[in-house]
Amino acid sequence: MPKTKTTVAKKNVARAARAADAVDASQDLSSIDSLELWARYAEQSDPELRDKTVRNELVSRYVHIVRYLAERIHARLPNEVDVEDLVTAGCFGLMEAADNFDLGRGVKFETFCTQRIRGAIFDELRAMDWVPRLVRSRTNKVEAAKKSFESRTGRVPTDDEIAGELGVDDSEYQKILRDSRPVSMVSLDRKAFDGDSNKDVREIDVIRDNRQDDPSDAVQGAELKTLLEKGLSVTEKLILTLYYYEELTMKDIGRTLDLSESRVSQLHSSILARLKSHLQHRQERDEEE
Repeated sequence: MPKTKTTVAKKNVARAARAADAVDASQDLSSIDSLELWARYAEQSDPELRDKTVRNELVSRYVHIVRYLAERIHARLPNEVDVEDLVTAGCFGLMEAADNFDLGRGVKFETFCTQRIRGAIFDELRAMDWVPRLVRSRTNKVEAAKKSFESRTGRVPTDDEIAGELGVDDSEYQKILRDSRPVSMVSLDRKAFDGDSNKDVREIDVIRDNRQDDPSDAVQGAELKTLLEKGLSVTEKLILTLYYYEELTMKDIGRTLDLSESRVSQLHSSILARLKSHLQHRQERDEEE
């Protein structure tokens, strides 16, 4: 049992020593000039055999470039794209640039790594994009054609004019439109606009629900129904119901009410004339008020 405790103690001491050495190494590296670090890192031609501690120190010195490029690219993207995802992808590009950087070429690392970082970010964006690149390209061409036409004429182009700008016929243009419809994805949790309170108004809070009736439409419909039914006899109301709701013909209505077809037609015309007069009178009264 004491032997086991001694073994564990020795392992802990060794682990602590390695941690202390790592801290000291990190502190030492932070005080070394970047050119000297690059020279030390390039001592091994095989990137797999190079000192990862040196690489991590170099990467930490240039990680601000990743943040700068990621935020500039993110400014042109939808809100659904997280800037931190772009920063993560850019860091992989930065590490790849560090592994492939050749100090002997006389090029500054800031210049060399920029293209690698941008490429890694764009690769990540393409991987995130669920729309095929051909569809995305066609959509961009349509938008460019619209902007070009509007800038020249000062008005919104028609479909035929956009097709002319693209140099395609109508069938091909309609195909492009069908392909480009599923291009956009919108998160219902993104901010729609700033509210009066501290809480942001999300898309899901303002999206229209077509499954429910508008209360104002229901109130206006009830008022209109009351107005239309005012002054009508039971027979006249029945004629309107059978004709407009039950969709019966004048002949069928006459058979139901024991009236001739011509009489039903006369009553129907008379009802419409009175309803029109009521509505005109109501409109004039509302305008006066």
